[in-house]
Amino acid sequence: MKFGGLKYQKIKRKYLYFLKSQEVLSEPFRGKIEQFNNFFLPISKKIFQEYLRDKKTKIIGLTGGQGSGKSTISRILKIILKEGYHLNTVIFSIDDFYKTLKERKKMSKKVNPLFLTRGVPGTHDTDLIIKSIKHLKNRNFKNFLIPKFDKSSDDRYPKKKWQKVNKKPDIVIFEGWCVGATPQKNKDLIQAVNVLEKKNDRKRIWRNRVNKELKNKYKKIFKSIDFPIFLKVPSFRYVYMWRLLQEKKLRITSKGKKIMNNAEIKKFIMYYERLTKHMLKNYGKIAKIVVNIDEKHRLKSIKLN
Repeated sequence: MKFGGLKYQKIKRKYLYFLKSQEVLSEPFRGKIEQFNNFFLPISKKIFQEYLRDKKTKIIGLTGGQGSGKSTISRILKIILKEGYHLNTVIFSIDDFYKTLKERKKMSKKVNPLFLTRGVPGTHDTDLIIKSIKHLKNRNFKNFLIPKFDKSSDDRYPKKKWQKVNKKPDIVIFEGWCVGATPQKNKDLIQAVNVLEKKNDRKRIWRNRVNKELKNKYKKIFKSIDFPIFLKVPSFRYVYMWRLLQEKKLRITSKGKKIMNNAEIKKFIMYYERLTKHMLKNYGKIAKIVVNIDEKHRLKSIKLN
């Protein structure tokens, strides 16, 4: 479907207005119209075609390394799906399903201290994710709440701040850095990938448990994804650079709350390194759409599988 003049102009106007609101918090976006025409419109069209297959709620898995633009792109797709295709779209992030600080403290004492830090499989409330997806896809839809996580306080928001879903969605964009991740082979767990693993996971308890989590409940969650999209960063090195930009946004929006400094961010992303590199190597073969991102943080090319 190609949008006529007036509809195209309306969608483009809303898209540009949204980007302008985001530029207050970060660097200016480059090639806005080109990216709109060559990436966001074709991806939205593919999602619409997926929905038309049976007109049932579709789960779109949007994954990519930290700082790859998942949240921004999710919101752009929502604008196009709503204005262009009249599809009711709900966005939720796997990050909002992190276990509470209290739960992670308990896990860190019981299993391994590294589980205190949010991020890897094992630090999410998988039962709550499964329950939420089931609610969203249920024919007899009932209003319910999706949790929200406050990264600046490293704990879940109280229920009064959770996302209310009042209408059955046509499209659910399920975004997150490890959404769709597959487990590694046991032999690939032997070698430490960084200083964090060398010093704090000598017996491989942490990485083995993460892998076990991926083989079990996470596999069940990711099976519900109807249409996987992969935002492929140039290399893991850029995750650190772009994560710094994210923290810069948090400093503006979370005044008075604890924000990580550069050294803390460098250590923090080590928790993500193993699985991010594994996904960079393998997830392009699984995703239905692979969007390559260049070194300047621009969408470079698109591949349909």
